Amino acid sequence: MHQALCLKTLLLLSFGGYVFSQDQCTKASVSTCDDCIKSGPACAWCQELNFTKPGEQEAVRCDTRTVLLGKGCLETNIVSPRSNHKKDKDRPLSGGQHQKDPVQIQPQEITLELRPGHPFTFEFKFQRAEGYPVDLYYLMDLSYSMGDDLKNVKNLGIQLLNKLKSITGHARIGFGSFVDKTLLPFTDTNEEKLKKPCPPKEKDCQPAFGFQHVLNLTEDAELFTTMVSKQNISGNLDTPEGSLDAIMQAVTCVDQIGWGNSTRLLVLATDAGFHMAGDGKLAGILEPNKETCQLDGNMYSKSNIWFSQLKLEKQNIQPIFAVTENVADVYTELSKLIPKSAVGVLSADSSNVVNLIVEAYNKLSSSVIMTHDVLPEDITVKYASDCETGDKKETCNGVTIGKKVTFNITVKAESCIDTKSFNIGPMGFRERLKVNVKTRCKCECDNRMSLHEHCNNRGSVICGTCRCQGGFLGQRCECSLGEKDEATLKAQCRKDNGTECEGRGECECGVCKCHLTEGGQYYYGSHCECDNEHCEKYQNKLCGGNGNCRCGVCECFEDFEGSACQCRKSNDACTTSGSDCHGRGKCVCNQCVCMREYKGPKCEKCHTCQLPCQKSGSCIECLAFGTGSFAKNCSKSCSHLQHEMNEKLINNDCRVKDHEGCWMFFSMTEKDGFDKYSVKILKERGKTK
Repeated sequence: MHQALCLKTLLLLSFGGYVFSQDQCTKASVSTCDDCIKSGPACAWCQELNFTKPGEQEAVRCDTRTVLLGKGCLETNIVSPRSNHKKDKDRPLSGGQHQKDPVQIQPQEITLELRPGHPFTFEFKFQRAEGYPVDLYYLMDLSYSMGDDLKNVKNLGIQLLNKLKSITGHARIGFGSFVDKTLLPFTDTNEEKLKKPCPPKEKDCQPAFGFQHVLNLTEDAELFTTMVSKQNISGNLDTPEGSLDAIMQAVTCVDQIGWGNSTRLLVLATDAGFHMAGDGKLAGILEPNKETCQLDGNMYSKSNIWFSQLKLEKQNIQPIFAVTENVADVYTELSKLIPKSAVGVLSADSSNVVNLIVEAYNKLSSSVIMTHDVLPEDITVKYASDCETGDKKETCNGVTIGKKVTFNITVKAESCIDTKSFNIGPMGFRERLKVNVKTRCKCECDNRMSLHEHCNNRGSVICGTCRCQGGFLGQRCECSLGEKDEATLKAQCRKDNGTECEGRGECECGVCKCHLTEGGQYYYGSHCECDNEHCEKYQNKLCGGNGNCRCGVCECFEDFEGSACQCRKSNDACTTSGSDCHGRGKCVCNQCVCMREYKGPKCEKCHTCQLPCQKSGSCIECLAFGTGSFAKNCSKSCSHLQHEMNEKLINNDCRVKDHEGCWMFFSMTEKDGFDKYSVKILKERGKTK
């Protein structure tokens, strides 16, 4: 099967498949080969000497294989550990032949060395062997309504064993029974009723009980008949029974029941539904089942203390619900929640139970569902099969004896981990593949050289970089701590006694070597204080797309302006006679940005400003009359005033005394700019009265 995948090109090898993609290498703080390998699955390291320029960060050695090749690094000098595998146990399959200890899975143990982030695929084979043993535990509801069924079950042992042996060659059968918790409202707790919970007409009636184990798994059909023949019916009050309690004990009491290395079947025969966990509250039972065997002799000792819950997968037990038609729908829904389970409808007296069990066994054993233990943290597993049946990738249906099916199992480690193990195998079968997982997070470089001239004979070459001896620092171990103490060198990397290299680089020999930014560029500046990724944005674009970001400030292209280069240069709306914005502001984005107290579209108004009449008195006196304190340097001191003398004044805005105490009369009109005025002065001064 071939698939076209957008943006990524995946290569899958037939066995031991190493899956990789041409992705970007996203690296943060990288100074060594190990740092690089841990940065991402697409990252590789160039161990070539002189690959970096003097003063250039060693992080440039870390990139994708394609980029490194493009920069001139030889293929032989690129370090990029790949995932691999080793089969620790790989016994061949039995091939469907009858054997004492058949091998149905291959391999049996494998060790994976995974590069984090890289999926690794290997083949897992399964083949059903002839004669694989079957253990069947018959768990029967002995409430009063099952009386007729018990009579038939007493005689089915020989027939059932012979039928199973005709299919598998090896079969064993065991027996257990259940009713319900012996507490109200489940069972009548009257002392006499507990001893004999059946109707008065029933002579053979055993006391009420939860679950009892009657017969260990055995090949002796006559013993099965003998032991089951000794069983009597019992009873309870409500319709649901304690079947889940009984199943849990049958599952957890492995040694007591005698479950072997076999296909394990648990047949539940009942004509009633089951109590669920919440029902326990009716009798004050709040503690859940602890998933442990609690048989005292052959009786379940915690029936009235723990409420019901059900877990079967751990012991690879496959339930067959042999139920009457009235509750078939209930158990069908339960079966949907339990992989590798089946439901069969009993006749009224269970006379069809043998055929029902055989049909269910054939259905269950022909379905192969792959499963695994609880996985270690940061490990994922996916399955794909070569069979055409089955609606799920981990499932193959219709697998007959001798038919071989192959699953491609893909394992991925998301991060570097210590060695972990887990098991994989087909559900319902005891055989398991043990998977040991190690991660490859260390560089395996071949150019390790001690006291090399590349490092000024002060350090060793490891993966192309220098590892300096004590007392030396620098890219080539060129910096000696004997010349300056380490504290002095580090102080040179702190701006205003702040953080070393602003927390954006490493201090090497008193010089900041800056890290990569989030966008893959480098911080820069003597203290790594600058980057070109954090400027003002306009329309979600850095510098509006109309300029370059330089150390946090937008440098706009020629035809643009604004803090985010958001405007085309124009002063059409700012132009006034002779200047922009009357010389009282800046034209930004074709709008006047006024200064001081000036307002208006073109900075034409200042509502709070007053004419500087009194302040201008000395200039008025020297300009008009050649006297006063500014007389000697009038043109220089009073250049901001442009004056003319008038016989009459229409507006007599200002009146100021000269140095002799005479009144000077004048009017002032503001000009463009700040503190510039056109002044009209009355020729005649007035005497003070």
